[in-house]
Amino acid sequence: MTRFAAPIAEQIWDMKYRFKEADGTPIDETVEATWTRIAGALAAVEKNPKKWEKTFYSALEDFKYLPAGRITAGAGTARQVTLFNCFVMGTVPDSMGGIFDMLKEAALTMQQGGGIGYDFSTIRPKGAAVHGVAADASGPLSFMDVWDAMCRTIMSAGSRRGAMMATMRCDHPDVEDFITAKSDPARLRMFNMSVLITDPFMEAVKADGPWDLVFKDQVYRTVQARALWDAIMQSTYDYAEPGVIFIDRINKANNLSYCETIAATNPCGEQPLPPYGACLLGSINLARLVADPFGDAAKLDNDALTELVSTAVRMMDNVVDASQFPLEEQRKEAQAKRRIGLGVTGLADALLMLGLRYGSEEAAAQTDQWMHAIARAAYLASVELAKEKGAFPLFDAEKFLASGAMQDMDEDVREAIRQNGIRNALLTSIAPTGTISLYAGNVSSGIEPVFAYAYTRKVLQKDGTRTEEEVVDYAVQMWRDLKGDAALPDYFVNAQTLAPLDHVRMQAAAQKWIDSSISKTINCPEDISFDDFKEVYMAAWDQGCKGCTTYRPNDVTGSVLSVSEEKTPDEAPQTVQFDGDGAEVVYMSEPLDRPQELDGATYKLKWPDSEHAIYITVNDLVIAGHRRPFEVFINSKNMEHFAWTVALTRMISAVFRRGGDVSFVVEELKAVFDPRGGAWMQGKYVPSILAAIGGVIEKHMIAIGFLEGEGMGLKTDPQSNVQALGKPRGKACSSCGNYDLRMVEGCMTCGSCGYSKCG
Repeated sequence: MTRFAAPIAEQIWDMKYRFKEADGTPIDETVEATWTRIAGALAAVEKNPKKWEKTFYSALEDFKYLPAGRITAGAGTARQVTLFNCFVMGTVPDSMGGIFDMLKEAALTMQQGGGIGYDFSTIRPKGAAVHGVAADASGPLSFMDVWDAMCRTIMSAGSRRGAMMATMRCDHPDVEDFITAKSDPARLRMFNMSVLITDPFMEAVKADGPWDLVFKDQVYRTVQARALWDAIMQSTYDYAEPGVIFIDRINKANNLSYCETIAATNPCGEQPLPPYGACLLGSINLARLVADPFGDAAKLDNDALTELVSTAVRMMDNVVDASQFPLEEQRKEAQAKRRIGLGVTGLADALLMLGLRYGSEEAAAQTDQWMHAIARAAYLASVELAKEKGAFPLFDAEKFLASGAMQDMDEDVREAIRQNGIRNALLTSIAPTGTISLYAGNVSSGIEPVFAYAYTRKVLQKDGTRTEEEVVDYAVQMWRDLKGDAALPDYFVNAQTLAPLDHVRMQAAAQKWIDSSISKTINCPEDISFDDFKEVYMAAWDQGCKGCTTYRPNDVTGSVLSVSEEKTPDEAPQTVQFDGDGAEVVYMSEPLDRPQELDGATYKLKWPDSEHAIYITVNDLVIAGHRRPFEVFINSKNMEHFAWTVALTRMISAVFRRGGDVSFVVEELKAVFDPRGGAWMQGKYVPSILAAIGGVIEKHMIAIGFLEGEGMGLKTDPQSNVQALGKPRGKACSSCGNYDLRMVEGCMTCGSCGYSKCG
């Protein structure tokens, strides 16, 4: 039986990928059973399933090939699920009926767990005439608010994720509002946002020329291109969004430029897709293919790489036929083009094993070589599939080979395509691999540098206590096993110490051989100057990248504001008092405005008579060094509870924001009795669900020192409790509650439980 490389790997498998009964009873007894399940499901469409099941299992074994999470979790389960991670939806019509038809399609797709992308450039700008109703248009951002609300509703009903991407062209009249939308911390939180940057715009930026904002050939106004570019840069510098997508470059380099136009991407940006296009993803684990790691003869096994890529392409092609689709249009699009996105993970670890510093010119050259080898092997494997099963239905040899992407491909590969066709229109992409990288033993994610050599992870136990365990990067652990206590060489670099332009160099080196795009985050220090920050994006453009996403710590996404921005504690309309027992009581003459970020925790409550759990989030305000509850959110997949949980959320939050001694809320809730009877929970009789919710809020108040508790192991001095909890540390993970979120590959990812907004 396979021994997982780290406890976190086994926990990720058990939590996310292990096939279980509805009541949680495991069906996959071991990870080998998971591999057998996947291999069997993908081999079932072959003429000789037994032969290919064995071959597919060999690729999966020891985590050498890692199908995306949807495939790993869903293949072979006989459940009506899609094996595609995400989708770009249909073109949004510029009409009320058409817009809400698209909203319905989005809801149906997200209900099955698929992330979605939309281009909102097709909606007329704010203030434009709406003919026939004597009214002005509300603009695309107003409809994005509707999408955002829909996504939050779907998530509150228990959806696994709610990632969305919104794009807007750089020449749309509302692009300036789009750029600054995320400056409001409460708005459009379900969206990642990117501006579609055209080649003429970049030329105008460099020339400091004028730029027309147009819709359907009507010029609404003219701005300076460089001023608009600087506005994008300033918003990204301040709020980490929007990203930029070089859309003309994407369309020119598209193998299918003769039959499709791309205007949007999936939520993490690695798959620019046409309307109804879908992401079919998988990754080659380069860290498992290095022979003699850290030795004098260290090298990647090229023969093993070629064989593994060939098998992976066949497996991914079979997914097109094995998968369900939320919409018929998505099925037709996938089968007409058979697009796949084969990528890598463990790149940084593999470079370390060869003694190469990530970000150096030598590492970039090695990355170029490996990506070329993968692309070549993938194309030749797809040609062999075309000989056996036929080319993709929309294949046109002359037009395909004339596309921009094919000009750099080896001539023997081009000739093979000309003679035999090709099974898959596009083959390579580099997607976020945070969770599957943890599952594979904490290898480095995608093409990112190692995030941290090692960190301490807090694990919540069944009795409510937390234990700590060290999580070590795969290559670092291998170094320790081989070299003992020897110090790490100076070529070991991580995301915190790497220069931003070194990130760009690595992204550009990989992009040359990637058909689609790359999900990558360029980490920037908080004190980077604005001019140096802008240079990162210009370097990405100059070096041939298809897009650019940065992360710089900021007030909205990377730190906590304990009071309203413009008010000091002395200026805020409040007084801080202590009752006879020393507990903090805050009285406010008027409700405080909600800060941009709040610290808090999420609790899971399972009521015995309810099929679905209730999730309770309590966020705190820090005033004069003390924490007090500020708002509550209550969510459940059980729609029977929807109305009263929303009402409870609003009422309790309103009371908390008024201040004073709000502990009475707990007592009122705990006093509610259900006439149908309560339930026994952890050895105590709880008279109602509302009483159970009151108990959770009470537990939180005790933990932050707002109330005293008996038998909680907490000091009675509330200030000591605040100190024990530490200073506000940013957002807690919505899945496990730990303060271990970091930006990886464009997605907020939890280092403790592996939760990722994108997967």
